[in-house]
Amino acid sequence: MEDYLKVNREKWDELTGIHARSDHYDVEGFKAGGTRLHSYEIDEMGDVAGKSLLHLMCHFGLDTMSWARLGAKATGVDFSQEAVDLANSLAQELGLDASFIQSDVYELPNKLDGEFDIVYTSRGILGWLPDLTRWAGVIAHFLKPGGLLYLTEIHPFAQIFDDGPDVKELRPAYPYFHRREPMPFIVQGTYADHEARVEHPLEFGWVHHLGEVLTALAAAGLHLEFLHEFPYTHWDKSFLEQQPDGAYRYPPKRGELPLTFSLAASKHAG
Repeated sequence: MEDYLKVNREKWDELTGIHARSDHYDVEGFKAGGTRLHSYEIDEMGDVAGKSLLHLMCHFGLDTMSWARLGAKATGVDFSQEAVDLANSLAQELGLDASFIQSDVYELPNKLDGEFDIVYTSRGILGWLPDLTRWAGVIAHFLKPGGLLYLTEIHPFAQIFDDGPDVKELRPAYPYFHRREPMPFIVQGTYADHEARVEHPLEFGWVHHLGEVLTALAAAGLHLEFLHEFPYTHWDKSFLEQQPDGAYRYPPKRGELPLTFSLAASKHAG
């Protein structure tokens, strides 16, 4: 398992610089006062002013710092040292109440003290986790009694379809249900820059279905507050069409697909 994670970490160390230079992340726009959060996230989370927020698997921290701009006292965690170094540099440059530490999510209880009002995690993270039961346990460990997990993610149903560059029809290609062993992929380019050349093209990903996510959180003692499913995503998949608002949908004349979901789960006092 450590070999799989080492390969992924080396890849994300390399991707940090590529992403920081990309139009997708628009670091200069963020420095000018922009945000990386989507409107539905802000609406569902509500007022975060004065609340402590822990962002797991934060990459180089633009989402974390976006919450800080809304008044949260934010802490971001990522396993890539390159990403954490960049995040800390940006937070210091912009004077934002956000700090960042390097850690594998499973090792975090050994590296970070304290409890938080909110644990936040978003978009494209579950597939990098081999064990959701341990992940949910880490979330429960860091939530204060009465605290809230907020998760938004690509819907696992949308992940089963082949999204190769020439695929325009729905064509199942990947499993929906969890496998213990990861799937290997050779990927040139990145979602933030399709033309980028990477020196670490190998990556490993794990499949997690929606029932597995909910069951892991319940087993950790968290109470589901809501589960919302949306027919749009902000990821460019070949079988989707981009809409004027920038989101991607399955062509309306062909029906609807669940493409994104969000959920909140609370830790009861006592």
